[in-house]
Amino acid sequence: MKKRFLVPLLAASIVAISAPVSADDYVIDTKGAHAFVQFKISHLGYGWVIGRFNDFSGSFSYDETNPAASKVSVTINPTSVDSNHAERDKHLRSKDFLKVDEFSTITFNSTSYEDKGDNKAVLKGDLTLHGVTKSVALDVTHIGAGKDPWGGYRRGFEGTTKLTLKDFGIPMDLGPASRELEVFVSVEGIKKK
Repeated sequence: MKKRFLVPLLAASIVAISAPVSADDYVIDTKGAHAFVQFKISHLGYGWVIGRFNDFSGSFSYDETNPAASKVSVTINPTSVDSNHAERDKHLRSKDFLKVDEFSTITFNSTSYEDKGDNKAVLKGDLTLHGVTKSVALDVTHIGAGKDPWGGYRRGFEGTTKLTLKDFGIPMDLGPASRELEVFVSVEGIKKK
């Protein structure tokens, strides 16, 4: 008698365990200014130029039970580059750097997410910058997740990477110390309902 009930119960348990769990989808909170795309580059080896992009949007999916299924997509408006100096920003938009008249968007679309444990991961994806698409890897930290005071649910990450300007066809060369750009990204996503 017990066997008759045990077999269906066991089968149901196996189906429940093996059923795919869908990832949660988030929109990056740029409206509330809880996301940043920043950069730092050496100025001739004597100091730093630090800037950011003020206009961008994106989304990501994350599944705590299967982080490898995570996906990220971000679009940046290069005309929104802001280094806190109007003349320099004008130069950054020019043909020497971003050439925004021809290349009106910067995009990143993830291709893999490798969980390293302890809230660390490596996010790889295709970055299109200055009309050139290259695979890049970001070292990622999962900051945390939980309810917010407005009835929503949020999840945050930060990531860093380094880019060589020449790899993306950017012609300006200010010397060996200024050929590599450090990128820092901090995103807070609001879970879609």
